[in-house]
Amino acid sequence: MRKVALVAGGLSTWGIRPATWGELLQEAGQELFANARNLDAKDVDSLFVGAAQPERLAFQSHVAPMAAELLGVRPSRFVRRVELACASGQTAIQDAYVAIASGLSDVALAVGVEKMNLPSMAEATTSMANVLDRAWDGVHGGTAPPFFAMVAQRHMMEYGTTAEQMATVSVKNHRFANSNPKAQFYAKTFAKEKLLTGPMVSPPLRIGDCSSMTDGAGAVLLVGEELASKYTDTPAWVAATSQYTDFHNLANMASLTEWTGLRRAAQDLYARGRTDAAHIPLAEVHDCFTISEIVEYEDLGFCPKGAGGKFAAEGQSDLGGSVVVNPRGGLLGCGHPLGATGIGQAVEVLGQFQSTVPAARLVKGASQALTHNLSGSANVHTLTLYRRES
Repeated sequence: MRKVALVAGGLSTWGIRPATWGELLQEAGQELFANARNLDAKDVDSLFVGAAQPERLAFQSHVAPMAAELLGVRPSRFVRRVELACASGQTAIQDAYVAIASGLSDVALAVGVEKMNLPSMAEATTSMANVLDRAWDGVHGGTAPPFFAMVAQRHMMEYGTTAEQMATVSVKNHRFANSNPKAQFYAKTFAKEKLLTGPMVSPPLRIGDCSSMTDGAGAVLLVGEELASKYTDTPAWVAATSQYTDFHNLANMASLTEWTGLRRAAQDLYARGRTDAAHIPLAEVHDCFTISEIVEYEDLGFCPKGAGGKFAAEGQSDLGGSVVVNPRGGLLGCGHPLGATGIGQAVEVLGQFQSTVPAARLVKGASQALTHNLSGSANVHTLTLYRRES
Protein backbone atom coordinates (compact mmCIF):
# COMPACT_ATOMS: atom_id res chain seq x y z
CA MET A 1 0.00 0.00 0.00
CA ARG A 2 1.03 3.57 -0.69
CA LYS A 3 2.07 5.89 2.08
CA VAL A 4 -0.39 8.74 2.59
CA ALA A 5 0.38 12.27 3.73
CA LEU A 6 -1.86 14.95 5.19
CA VAL A 7 -0.41 18.11 3.68
CA ALA A 8 -2.72 21.04 4.42
CA GLY A 9 -5.67 22.09 6.50
CA GLY A 10 -8.11 24.91 7.06
CA LEU A 11 -10.78 25.84 9.59
CA SER A 12 -13.68 28.21 9.89
CA THR A 13 -14.07 30.10 13.11
CA TRP A 14 -16.08 27.90 15.49
CA GLY A 15 -18.92 29.16 17.67
CA ILE A 16 -22.49 30.37 17.37
CA ARG A 17 -22.38 31.69 13.83
CA PRO A 18 -24.92 33.44 11.59
CA ALA A 19 -23.22 31.67 8.66
CA THR A 20 -25.00 28.87 6.80
CA TRP A 21 -23.75 25.28 6.48
CA GLY A 22 -22.33 26.09 3.05
CA GLU A 23 -20.70 29.33 4.17
CA LEU A 24 -18.94 27.55 7.03
CA LEU A 25 -17.60 24.99 4.55
CA GLN A 26 -16.37 27.67 2.16
CA GLU A 27 -14.62 29.51 5.00
CA ALA A 28 -12.65 26.37 5.88
CA GLY A 29 -12.02 25.52 2.24
CA GLN A 30 -10.69 28.98 1.47
CA GLU A 31 -8.15 28.67 4.25
CA LEU A 32 -7.10 25.21 3.10
CA PHE A 33 -6.47 26.37 -0.47
CA ALA A 34 -4.45 29.30 0.91
CA ASN A 35 -2.34 26.93 3.04
CA ALA A 36 -1.71 24.23 0.42
CA ARG A 37 1.23 25.25 -1.73
CA ASN A 38 0.57 24.81 -5.47
CA LEU A 39 -2.92 23.36 -4.99
CA ASP A 40 -5.28 23.79 -7.93
CA ALA A 41 -8.92 22.76 -7.68
CA LYS A 42 -8.34 20.54 -10.72
CA ASP A 43 -5.90 18.42 -8.68
CA VAL A 44 -8.63 17.14 -6.34
CA ASP A 45 -10.02 13.81 -7.53
CA SER A 46 -11.96 12.80 -4.41
CA LEU A 47 -14.11 14.44 -1.74
CA PHE A 48 -15.25 12.90 1.53
CA VAL A 49 -17.71 14.99 3.57
CA GLY A 50 -18.11 14.28 7.29
CA ALA A 51 -21.53 15.49 8.40
CA ALA A 52 -23.53 13.97 11.24
CA GLN A 53 -27.00 15.44 10.89
CA PRO A 54 -27.34 18.00 8.08
CA GLU A 55 -30.90 16.82 7.40
CA ARG A 56 -32.04 17.74 10.92
CA LEU A 57 -29.71 20.64 11.69
CA ALA A 58 -29.29 22.34 8.29
CA PHE A 59 -32.37 20.89 6.53
CA GLN A 60 -30.15 19.67 3.70
CA SER A 61 -29.37 16.19 2.44
CA HIS A 62 -27.21 15.04 -0.51
CA VAL A 63 -24.50 17.33 0.80
CA ALA A 64 -21.43 15.81 -0.91
CA PRO A 65 -22.08 17.11 -4.45
CA MET A 66 -23.23 20.41 -2.98
CA ALA A 67 -19.97 20.65 -1.04
CA ALA A 68 -17.97 19.91 -4.20
CA GLU A 69 -19.70 22.74 -6.01
CA LEU A 70 -19.21 25.16 -3.12
CA LEU A 71 -15.49 24.30 -2.97
CA GLY A 72 -15.04 24.54 -6.73
CA VAL A 73 -13.83 20.97 -7.18
CA ARG A 74 -15.06 18.27 -9.56
CA PRO A 75 -14.24 14.87 -8.03
CA SER A 76 -13.72 12.10 -10.59
CA ARG A 77 -12.95 9.18 -8.25
CA PHE A 78 -14.97 9.50 -5.03
CA VAL A 79 -17.62 11.95 -3.86
CA ARG A 80 -19.59 10.93 -0.80
CA ARG A 81 -20.83 11.85 2.62
CA VAL A 82 -19.53 9.97 5.67
CA GLU A 83 -21.68 9.73 8.81
CA LEU A 84 -20.57 8.35 12.16
CA ALA A 85 -22.05 10.89 14.58
CA CYS A 86 -19.25 12.65 16.48
CA ALA A 87 -16.57 10.73 14.56
CA SER A 88 -17.85 11.72 11.10
CA GLY A 89 -14.88 14.00 10.36
CA GLN A 90 -12.17 11.56 11.39
CA THR A 91 -13.94 8.79 9.50
CA ALA A 92 -13.89 10.97 6.38
CA ILE A 93 -10.11 11.24 6.82
CA GLN A 94 -9.83 7.47 7.19
CA ASP A 95 -11.86 6.89 4.02
CA ALA A 96 -9.63 9.32 2.12
CA TYR A 97 -6.59 7.51 3.50
CA VAL A 98 -7.89 4.12 2.35
CA ALA A 99 -8.73 5.47 -1.12
CA ILE A 100 -5.24 6.91 -1.58
CA ALA A 101 -3.34 4.02 0.02
CA SER A 102 -5.11 1.57 -2.30
CA GLY A 103 -4.26 3.61 -5.38
CA LEU A 104 -7.87 4.48 -6.21
CA SER A 105 -7.31 8.18 -5.47
CA ASP A 106 -4.32 10.51 -5.59
CA VAL A 107 -5.49 13.82 -4.11
CA ALA A 108 -8.44 13.83 -1.72
CA LEU A 109 -10.21 16.43 0.37
CA ALA A 110 -11.74 15.38 3.66
CA VAL A 111 -14.04 18.00 5.10
CA GLY A 112 -16.32 18.17 8.12
CA VAL A 113 -19.20 20.57 8.66
CA GLU A 114 -21.96 21.01 11.21
CA LYS A 115 -24.45 23.83 11.68
CA MET A 116 -25.84 23.00 15.12
CA ASN A 117 -27.43 26.19 16.44
CA LEU A 118 -31.05 26.38 15.32
CA PRO A 119 -33.62 29.04 16.24
CA SER A 120 -35.15 26.39 18.52
CA MET A 121 -32.66 24.87 20.96
CA ALA A 122 -35.27 22.23 21.82
CA GLU A 123 -35.24 21.05 18.20
CA ALA A 124 -31.44 20.93 18.13
CA THR A 125 -31.09 18.99 21.35
CA THR A 126 -33.89 16.59 20.42
CA SER A 127 -32.10 15.85 17.15
CA MET A 128 -28.99 14.85 19.09
CA ALA A 129 -30.92 11.90 20.53
CA ASN A 130 -30.91 10.37 17.03
CA VAL A 131 -27.50 8.84 17.68
CA LEU A 132 -28.99 6.55 20.33
CA ASP A 133 -31.02 3.40 20.01
CA ARG A 134 -33.97 5.76 19.99
CA ALA A 135 -36.71 3.26 20.70
CA TRP A 136 -34.93 2.17 23.89
CA ASP A 137 -32.33 4.60 25.19
CA GLY A 138 -33.82 7.71 23.59
CA VAL A 139 -37.23 7.43 25.21
CA HIS A 140 -35.57 6.87 28.58
CA GLY A 141 -33.58 10.07 28.36
CA GLY A 142 -30.20 8.46 27.74
CA THR A 143 -28.79 11.49 25.94
CA ALA A 144 -25.20 12.64 26.33
CA PRO A 145 -25.28 14.66 29.60
CA PRO A 146 -27.08 12.04 31.71
CA PHE A 147 -25.07 9.20 30.16
CA PHE A 148 -21.71 10.81 30.91
CA ALA A 149 -23.01 11.85 34.33
CA MET A 150 -23.53 8.15 35.04
CA VAL A 151 -19.97 7.50 33.87
CA ALA A 152 -18.71 10.22 36.23
CA GLN A 153 -20.77 8.97 39.18
CA ARG A 154 -19.50 5.43 38.70
CA HIS A 155 -15.88 6.53 38.24
CA MET A 156 -16.12 8.57 41.44
CA MET A 157 -17.53 5.60 43.32
CA GLU A 158 -15.04 3.05 42.00
CA TYR A 159 -11.86 5.12 41.99
CA GLY A 160 -12.40 8.20 44.14
CA THR A 161 -12.30 10.63 41.23
CA THR A 162 -13.31 14.15 42.31
CA ALA A 163 -15.07 17.17 40.86
CA GLU A 164 -11.81 19.10 41.35
CA GLN A 165 -9.93 16.63 39.17
CA MET A 166 -12.55 16.92 36.44
CA ALA A 167 -12.38 20.71 36.67
CA THR A 168 -8.61 20.49 36.13
CA VAL A 169 -9.29 19.02 32.67
CA SER A 170 -11.62 21.90 31.83
CA VAL A 171 -9.17 24.54 33.07
CA LYS A 172 -6.36 23.04 30.97
CA ASN A 173 -8.38 22.79 27.78
CA HIS A 174 -9.91 26.25 28.07
CA ARG A 175 -6.45 27.70 28.73
CA PHE A 176 -5.16 26.05 25.56
CA ALA A 177 -8.18 27.44 23.67
CA ASN A 178 -7.07 30.94 24.67
CA SER A 179 -4.19 30.46 22.19
CA ASN A 180 -6.52 29.31 19.39
CA PRO A 181 -8.40 32.12 17.59
CA LYS A 182 -10.63 29.57 15.83
CA ALA A 183 -11.94 28.19 19.14
CA GLN A 184 -15.43 29.04 20.36
CA PHE A 185 -14.10 30.09 23.78
CA TYR A 186 -10.91 31.76 22.58
CA ALA A 187 -11.65 34.99 24.44
CA LYS A 188 -13.02 33.50 27.68
CA THR A 189 -11.14 32.42 30.79
CA PHE A 190 -12.33 29.69 33.14
CA ALA A 191 -11.04 29.58 36.70
CA LYS A 192 -11.38 26.33 38.62
CA GLU A 193 -13.37 28.05 41.37
CA LYS A 194 -15.90 29.27 38.80
CA LEU A 195 -16.15 25.85 37.18
CA LEU A 196 -16.80 24.15 40.52
CA THR A 197 -19.75 26.42 41.26
CA GLY A 198 -21.26 26.72 37.78
CA PRO A 199 -24.81 25.62 36.95
CA MET A 200 -25.43 21.91 37.34
CA VAL A 201 -26.33 20.17 34.07
CA SER A 202 -26.56 16.54 35.16
CA PRO A 203 -25.01 15.70 38.55
CA PRO A 204 -22.07 15.71 39.02
CA LEU A 205 -21.45 17.45 35.68
CA ARG A 206 -21.62 21.23 35.72
CA ILE A 207 -21.73 23.44 32.67
CA GLY A 208 -17.94 23.73 32.56
CA ASP A 209 -17.66 19.93 32.34
CA CYS A 210 -19.65 19.88 29.08
CA SER A 211 -18.75 20.72 25.49
CA SER A 212 -21.08 23.05 23.62
CA MET A 213 -23.39 23.11 20.61
CA THR A 214 -21.16 24.66 17.97
CA ASP A 215 -21.23 25.72 14.33
CA GLY A 216 -18.01 25.05 12.46
CA ALA A 217 -16.16 23.46 9.57
CA GLY A 218 -12.73 22.07 8.75
CA ALA A 219 -10.92 20.71 5.74
CA VAL A 220 -7.74 18.72 5.16
CA LEU A 221 -5.90 17.60 2.03
CA LEU A 222 -4.44 14.10 1.76
CA VAL A 223 -2.19 12.89 -1.07
CA GLY A 224 -0.08 9.93 -2.15
CA GLU A 225 3.51 9.90 -1.00
CA GLU A 226 4.99 10.91 -4.36
CA LEU A 227 2.93 14.14 -4.32
CA ALA A 228 3.52 15.28 -0.75
CA SER A 229 6.48 17.56 -1.47
CA LYS A 230 4.46 19.45 -4.07
CA TYR A 231 2.13 20.80 -1.40
CA THR A 232 4.26 21.09 1.76
CA ASP A 233 7.73 20.55 3.19
CA THR A 234 6.38 19.04 6.42
CA PRO A 235 3.42 16.68 6.03
CA ALA A 236 1.74 14.57 8.70
CA TRP A 237 2.05 10.95 7.56
CA VAL A 238 -0.83 8.61 8.37
CA ALA A 239 0.89 5.76 10.20
CA ALA A 240 -2.14 3.70 11.26
CA THR A 241 -5.89 3.82 11.83
CA SER A 242 -8.31 1.74 13.89
CA GLN A 243 -11.96 1.50 14.92
CA TYR A 244 -13.88 -0.70 17.30
CA THR A 245 -17.44 -1.10 18.51
CA ASP A 246 -18.91 -3.67 20.87
CA PHE A 247 -22.48 -2.53 21.63
CA HIS A 248 -25.13 0.05 20.79
CA ASN A 249 -28.04 -0.38 23.20
CA LEU A 250 -26.91 0.80 26.63
CA ALA A 251 -28.21 -2.40 28.21
CA ASN A 252 -25.32 -4.17 26.44
CA MET A 253 -22.57 -1.90 27.78
CA ALA A 254 -20.32 -4.07 29.94
CA SER A 255 -18.91 -1.23 32.07
CA LEU A 256 -19.46 2.50 32.40
CA THR A 257 -15.86 3.12 33.42
CA GLU A 258 -13.88 0.66 31.31
CA TRP A 259 -14.41 1.35 27.62
CA THR A 260 -13.33 -1.94 26.08
CA GLY A 261 -13.91 -0.59 22.57
CA LEU A 262 -11.37 2.18 23.12
CA ARG A 263 -8.87 -0.15 24.78
CA ARG A 264 -9.06 -2.62 21.89
CA ALA A 265 -8.93 0.11 19.24
CA ALA A 266 -5.84 1.55 20.94
CA GLN A 267 -4.14 -1.82 21.13
CA ASP A 268 -4.82 -2.33 17.42
CA LEU A 269 -3.54 1.14 16.55
CA TYR A 270 -0.32 0.69 18.51
CA ALA A 271 0.29 -2.71 16.93
CA ARG A 272 -0.30 -1.40 13.40
CA GLY A 273 1.81 1.68 14.06
CA ARG A 274 4.56 -0.27 15.86
CA THR A 275 4.48 1.97 18.91
CA ASP A 276 2.90 2.13 22.36
CA ALA A 277 1.26 4.60 24.69
CA ALA A 278 4.57 5.52 26.33
CA HIS A 279 5.82 6.91 23.00
CA ILE A 280 2.86 9.19 22.27
CA PRO A 281 3.87 12.78 23.16
CA LEU A 282 0.71 14.43 21.78
CA ALA A 283 -2.92 13.33 21.70
CA GLU A 284 -6.14 14.97 20.55
CA VAL A 285 -8.93 13.07 22.32
CA HIS A 286 -12.70 13.34 22.57
CA ASP A 287 -13.34 15.45 25.67
CA CYS A 288 -17.07 15.91 25.08
CA PHE A 289 -17.20 15.93 28.89
CA THR A 290 -14.36 16.21 31.39
CA ILE A 291 -14.93 12.66 32.59
CA SER A 292 -14.54 11.31 29.06
CA GLU A 293 -10.98 12.68 28.84
CA ILE A 294 -10.18 11.07 32.19
CA VAL A 295 -11.45 7.65 31.08
CA GLU A 296 -9.59 8.06 27.79
CA TYR A 297 -6.26 8.61 29.59
CA GLU A 298 -6.79 5.19 31.13
CA ASP A 299 -8.03 3.16 28.19
CA LEU A 300 -5.50 4.68 25.79
CA GLY A 301 -2.84 3.42 28.20
CA PHE A 302 -1.48 6.76 29.36
CA CYS A 303 -2.07 5.81 33.00
CA PRO A 304 -3.45 2.82 34.95
CA LYS A 305 -7.18 2.19 35.19
CA GLY A 306 -8.70 4.41 37.85
CA ALA A 307 -5.77 6.85 37.90
CA GLY A 308 -7.10 9.28 35.28
CA GLY A 309 -8.23 11.90 37.79
CA LYS A 310 -4.87 11.89 39.54
CA PHE A 311 -3.11 11.98 36.13
CA ALA A 312 -4.99 15.19 35.29
CA ALA A 313 -4.45 16.78 38.70
CA GLU A 314 -0.71 16.15 38.53
CA GLY A 315 -0.46 17.93 35.16
CA GLN A 316 0.59 14.78 33.32
CA SER A 317 -1.68 15.69 30.37
CA ASP A 318 -0.42 19.28 30.20
CA LEU A 319 2.72 20.84 28.76
CA GLY A 320 5.64 19.34 30.64
CA GLY A 321 3.69 16.18 31.44
CA SER A 322 4.04 12.72 29.99
CA VAL A 323 1.62 13.36 27.08
CA VAL A 324 0.09 16.68 26.07
CA VAL A 325 -3.64 16.15 25.56
CA ASN A 326 -5.88 18.50 23.55
CA PRO A 327 -3.48 21.42 23.04
CA ARG A 328 -5.85 23.15 20.59
CA GLY A 329 -8.42 23.36 23.41
CA GLY A 330 -10.31 20.16 22.83
CA LEU A 331 -14.06 19.98 22.50
CA LEU A 332 -14.42 21.84 25.78
CA GLY A 333 -12.49 24.88 24.59
CA CYS A 334 -13.12 24.80 20.84
CA GLY A 335 -16.71 23.58 20.84
CA HIS A 336 -17.99 20.44 19.18
CA PRO A 337 -19.44 20.82 15.66
CA LEU A 338 -19.92 17.07 15.26
CA GLY A 339 -18.71 16.48 11.70
CA ALA A 340 -15.87 18.99 11.98
CA THR A 341 -14.30 17.90 15.27
CA GLY A 342 -12.12 15.10 13.88
CA ILE A 343 -10.93 17.41 11.11
CA GLY A 344 -10.01 20.08 13.64
CA GLN A 345 -7.90 17.55 15.53
CA ALA A 346 -6.00 16.65 12.36
CA VAL A 347 -5.39 20.32 11.53
CA GLU A 348 -3.88 20.74 14.99
CA VAL A 349 -1.55 17.76 14.52
CA LEU A 350 -0.30 19.19 11.23
CA GLY A 351 0.25 22.61 12.83
CA GLN A 352 2.16 20.98 15.70
CA PHE A 353 4.44 19.09 13.30
CA GLN A 354 5.02 22.26 11.27
CA SER A 355 5.56 24.35 14.45
CA THR A 356 3.01 26.92 13.24
CA VAL A 357 0.88 26.85 16.41
CA PRO A 358 1.57 29.42 19.16
CA ALA A 359 4.29 28.66 21.69
CA ALA A 360 1.65 28.53 24.44
CA ARG A 361 0.53 25.15 23.13
CA LEU A 362 3.44 23.89 21.03
CA VAL A 363 4.61 20.36 21.88
CA LYS A 364 8.27 20.77 20.93
CA GLY A 365 9.83 17.90 19.03
CA ALA A 366 6.65 15.82 18.79
CA SER A 367 7.39 13.10 16.24
CA GLN A 368 4.03 11.35 16.38
CA ALA A 369 0.49 12.10 17.52
CA LEU A 370 -2.76 10.30 18.13
CA THR A 371 -6.30 11.50 17.43
CA HIS A 372 -9.40 9.92 18.97
CA ASN A 373 -13.13 10.37 18.59
CA LEU A 374 -15.84 8.48 20.36
CA SER A 375 -19.37 8.45 18.96
CA GLY A 376 -22.75 7.55 20.34
CA SER A 377 -22.71 6.45 23.97
CA ALA A 378 -18.95 5.80 23.85
CA ASN A 379 -19.84 2.68 21.86
CA VAL A 380 -17.67 3.43 18.81
CA HIS A 381 -14.04 4.55 19.00
CA THR A 382 -12.06 5.87 16.03
CA LEU A 383 -8.28 6.44 16.14
CA THR A 384 -5.59 7.69 13.78
CA LEU A 385 -1.83 7.76 14.35
CA TYR A 386 0.26 10.41 12.58
CA ARG A 387 4.04 10.69 12.23
CA ARG A 388 6.18 13.63 11.31
CA GLU A 389 8.56 11.45 9.30
CA SER A 390 7.45 8.74 6.87
